[in-house]
Amino acid sequence: MKIICSKNNLLKSVSISLKAVPSKTTMPILECILIDASASLIKFTTNDMEIGIETIVEGTIEEKGMVALDAKIFYEIIRRLPDNDVTIKTDDKFTATITCEKAKFTIPGKSGEDFAYLPMIERDEPLTLSQYTLKNMICQTIFSIAVNENNKLMTGELFEIKDNCLKIVSLDGHRIAIRKMPLKRDYSDKKVVVPGKTLIEISKILSGEVDDQVSIFFTKNHILFEFDQTMVVSRLIEGEYFRIDQMLSSDYETKLTINKKEFLSCIDRATLLVSEGDKKPIIISITDSSMELRIDSAMGSMNEDIDISKDGKDIVIGFNPKFMIDALKVIDDENINIYLVNPKAPCFIRDDEESYTYLILPVNINQNQAR
Repeated sequence: MKIICSKNNLLKSVSISLKAVPSKTTMPILECILIDASASLIKFTTNDMEIGIETIVEGTIEEKGMVALDAKIFYEIIRRLPDNDVTIKTDDKFTATITCEKAKFTIPGKSGEDFAYLPMIERDEPLTLSQYTLKNMICQTIFSIAVNENNKLMTGELFEIKDNCLKIVSLDGHRIAIRKMPLKRDYSDKKVVVPGKTLIEISKILSGEVDDQVSIFFTKNHILFEFDQTMVVSRLIEGEYFRIDQMLSSDYETKLTINKKEFLSCIDRATLLVSEGDKKPIIISITDSSMELRIDSAMGSMNEDIDISKDGKDIVIGFNPKFMIDALKVIDDENINIYLVNPKAPCFIRDDEESYTYLILPVNINQNQAR
């Protein structure tokens, strides 16, 4: 095999491919990147058996062939080469010689025949979105997935198409994040759970441009994202997702409208007095036209008043400040509506169209804290 590509094209493609290389594996071939120039295109493929990536690299094929090279070493070599054309040549023992200007590297490779190829996905009825929309919807929900794997379903996000509306849901037992978007044409109903790891990597690769499209294909066991010159295939998480609708309520005793930026800044200031791992709640006291935020910790105390617009009862309630900050950070609206029932019931942050909904469970506070 002999191919010639610009360093920039190589680096871009290797950086994308690395996202599906496992950090630990008992199968050494999975630590490799497959360079396939056996047909008319140069393709880089990586696969950790959960997520697989194939991306097309622009370049010239002088001799057709295929080789698997250690992905991390290959990336580090390409990254350090001069900004010029790079030639990659292999011999009959799969040894690769990489040259660029006066630099020359020789590294051992493996036969591409042993590589774990990506599963074939039927390309039926693609869901087509702008990359901007998908990236936003992931970023506005992914923070609510569970970090540990005690419940596998909580480590993924629900992708549901129903009544020509795409809904993405995540939850971790303390909070729920929901984003909805009406679709521009008719789609059949679908419901799958996509691993959070896949979506985090996808959001890093997506351009985020409104004019760039991404096509999503669903099968029983896999989901395929196709965009630019890249294809990402992922296994789905098996199981019935939680019945979210039963957890959502339109009832409330208190509704308040507040400036998002002011509210976020205030909570952010309060967290200065909370050390990492400390679970001190932020206490929110709501009266007619004012909200008082208070926090007491071993490092000190802080209280601040914010003007609000309120309907309903006065209330004192406690929250984990991090959970509130995570939700507020991803909302674009200048003013937000918060709905409360009582000090032990979840609060809801949602817009009138319910294009986003964030549910946050309160923290129990004692009478001394409530004063």
